[in-house]
Amino acid sequence: MSRTARLAALPLGAAGRATLGIGKRLSGRPADEVNAELQEKAAEQLFAVLGQLKGGAMKLGQQLSIFEAAVPEEMAGPYREALVKLQEAAPPMPVRTVHAVLGQQLGARWRERFREFDDTPAAAASIGQVHKATWRDGRDVAVKIQYPGAGPALMADLNQLARFARLFAAMFPGMEVKPLIAELKARAEEELDYGLEADAQRAFAAAYADDEQIVVPRIVASAPKVIVSEWLEGTPLSRITAEGTREQRDRAGLLMAVLHFSGPQRAGLLHADPHPGNFRLMPDGRLGVIDFGATARLPDGLPEPIGRLVQWALAGRAEDVLTDLRAEGFVRQDVDVDAQAVLDFIFPFLAPLSTPSFRFTRAWMQEQATRIGDPRSDASRLGRQLNLPPAYLLIHRVTIGSIGVLCQLDAEAPYRGVCEEWLPGFAR
Repeated sequence: MSRTARLAALPLGAAGRATLGIGKRLSGRPADEVNAELQEKAAEQLFAVLGQLKGGAMKLGQQLSIFEAAVPEEMAGPYREALVKLQEAAPPMPVRTVHAVLGQQLGARWRERFREFDDTPAAAASIGQVHKATWRDGRDVAVKIQYPGAGPALMADLNQLARFARLFAAMFPGMEVKPLIAELKARAEEELDYGLEADAQRAFAAAYADDEQIVVPRIVASAPKVIVSEWLEGTPLSRITAEGTREQRDRAGLLMAVLHFSGPQRAGLLHADPHPGNFRLMPDGRLGVIDFGATARLPDGLPEPIGRLVQWALAGRAEDVLTDLRAEGFVRQDVDVDAQAVLDFIFPFLAPLSTPSFRFTRAWMQEQATRIGDPRSDASRLGRQLNLPPAYLLIHRVTIGSIGVLCQLDAEAPYRGVCEEWLPGFAR
């Protein structure tokens, strides 16, 4: 009841601020000044509620933070700082609760497994928090502990948030928040199963063992609600987004793309949670990946038609593009669309692969969001005639999320070369 009341405070707060804004404008204060003040208050409340509740509330906030780059600049400022906080921090659970979970999951003598254990969390996220410790063999380890009651809280939050998705749509114009919440609900059971997460991390660690670009910490021990893995000391991507050098930004962007496209080929898995809190840039220049709660199983790698469609589109082969889109279910057989119009709709999204090197920017992402988000535009009308087959839903969401992070990084890299190496069907 308490969680529901606090979530309900979001739309009530929005209504109250709107009423307050009308009053201030009637009193003669400039509209721009009033709007800026109200947006700042909305951002503060958004972080306070989504961050403190953890669970589905914070999970949604983390996902929204990825798409911050698509928000028009005049609206993004007040929300950016509040949402980015959700990528790295949340209020921690009490120490006695931490010890109780460890005792339940690792046994009453759990302390004997560690030489040292830091009761202060190194990071706190949506369904769990991480503590730094020293394992009994002297290795520094990260101990990921799931919050008690995380499962019911996660689902209750997402059900409640779905009821006022329009509030978030107002903050993020053009974004369809309801489908995002529906997908988070569909994948919640997997994310709560730390056994599945540990298995995914083992698979990634084996696939990237001794790799020169990607590093995945090995699992030391695991239980249904606790994962112990090797500690990675690096610079969080959220910090690089805020204050990183040009070299760091470009390097991080390149390696994010390498992980995205190579994971299905090398590990049979797609890392499906690209928000910056899950990544570190290591001192040796590798990308450290530290969370595998959300993965998609792709034992045959990324679907070959994706690469083939990209190749046809870049070559301007409109009829071939439409034929393949129909074959894969992106265009239903009973929908009549013009092949060139479909190509014109797709082509701007492929700009990063049309040149040897490309820089992802907020301006580019905002341009694409505006192009397809305005219901009056031809692109928007055509987009509503297209279909997203279930097999491609998660791949699409992760790709768009990764692009959002690259735009936050303002990263330039040879992304075409990455796809030529790892995207089936693209380079022949």
